[in-house]
Amino acid sequence: MAAHQSPATSTSGDSPVRSEDRWSLVFAAGLISFVAMLDMNVVNLALTDIADALDVSQTTAQWAVLGYQLPLVALLLPAGRWLDQVGLRAALLLSVSCFALCSALAAVAPWASWLIAARLAQGAFGAVLFVLMPVLAATAVRPELRGRAMSVPATLGPLGAVLGPVVGGLLLDHVGWRAIFLVKLPICLAAWLIARKDAPRGGKQLRLPDRASLGDAALIGSAVAAVLLGLTLAPDAPLWLLLTLPSVPLVLFWLRRPGGRPVAGVLRASGTAAVNGSVLALAAGFAANHYLLAQYLRRDDGESATSTALTMLAFPLGMVLAGRFGGRLADRWGARPTALTGAAVTALGLLLLVPVDTDWSALDIAWRLAVAGVGMGLNGGPVQALVMSSAPPDQLATAGSAVQLARSLGFALGPALGTAAALYGTTEVAGIRAGLTLAGTAAALAVGLLTLHHRNNRTKDAAAGGSTGSGSTTGTDRTIRSRV
Repeated sequence: MAAHQSPATSTSGDSPVRSEDRWSLVFAAGLISFVAMLDMNVVNLALTDIADALDVSQTTAQWAVLGYQLPLVALLLPAGRWLDQVGLRAALLLSVSCFALCSALAAVAPWASWLIAARLAQGAFGAVLFVLMPVLAATAVRPELRGRAMSVPATLGPLGAVLGPVVGGLLLDHVGWRAIFLVKLPICLAAWLIARKDAPRGGKQLRLPDRASLGDAALIGSAVAAVLLGLTLAPDAPLWLLLTLPSVPLVLFWLRRPGGRPVAGVLRASGTAAVNGSVLALAAGFAANHYLLAQYLRRDDGESATSTALTMLAFPLGMVLAGRFGGRLADRWGARPTALTGAAVTALGLLLLVPVDTDWSALDIAWRLAVAGVGMGLNGGPVQALVMSSAPPDQLATAGSAVQLARSLGFALGPALGTAAALYGTTEVAGIRAGLTLAGTAAALAVGLLTLHHRNNRTKDAAAGGSTGSGSTTGTDRTIRSRV
């Protein structure tokens, strides 16, 4: 059937283009996105249990979270450069296997040092998985269906982030802290089996990163670690913010090296710097809002853990319902206007939550969260489709790593920034409102950045005869599917 035809030739030379749409691989990308984001949040609730069980301080137990987050965020860009040079099938099977193995090792950890080492290794393989998600979804289907495909991991990822505390609470209450690491194994197995069966064979082989790549990873990793640690520790002692200062010269030096120049080149060639900025701002706003509202409901409003979880589920419910329509709208009307509309709806929902008050019921909070969730569902897939469709076909992983770094930094920085803003409130409720105002402002900034990108590319799109993501077939579209 013509509806299932795709270009028959490829210029990248990685593997032959297959004619059918591989939705099973899109689903596998969604599973990977879900489990990777679930891991970033499910462990937070177990820190007290881990500290008691392994007889360590709460500060040491905190490294069960930081040990995963730091290498994951720090290695995203180096992982993207490495994946552009190797076979994606082999990298996918290896990274899913090792991610699951590290999770199993964490579950049986007899000492804190064992657990931290397993989490550090898991974060490194998690970085590879984060970069693989958009590449896998983008290359699995025809260009005119890319918006729908990208909406799957873009929706399931934040869903995993939101469900993390819910899943963690249930497991801690009924099974124990080790189960929070084991619960991810069936999902990893399902993704591995799909990839083994349906991912095209052949193409480039795996190889170890060269020495220059390791040096680039050390530079960008140190910069990201400095920022994350500084902002994480700053609420207790503002002087920790000084720790973020070395990140600036480290990044500038990295941009002059072989690992940094291609990333800057991809952003220039695709014109998506503003899009990546919007992804970071929207993720930070969402994460700050989610963290502060959960704290408010439990501490200030006196809600039970179950009631809080049910209220917060309004966000992923709205996101899941809108995610499918977001992909379809992007495929029909274009990725840019759909992503912009989603960001605007998200900002509206977050700003509606700013005047939160003790007189509000759970329903008052839930419907506003649902509005923000609808916006995130409309935005997630189209914004990733926009980035991947604009990138040079031989640098898809690099482009994917940039957008995943932006999103991961937003998720990591949001709670710290929201907490810092809340400290300026004269009362508990005033502090929460200050933090929620920051979250809404970040979402509004995302709208502005997407608008700027839209205006800057309007003339380019008119000259090309159509907007990216609306079904037009560009040279990138004709070769993008050959990267799996």
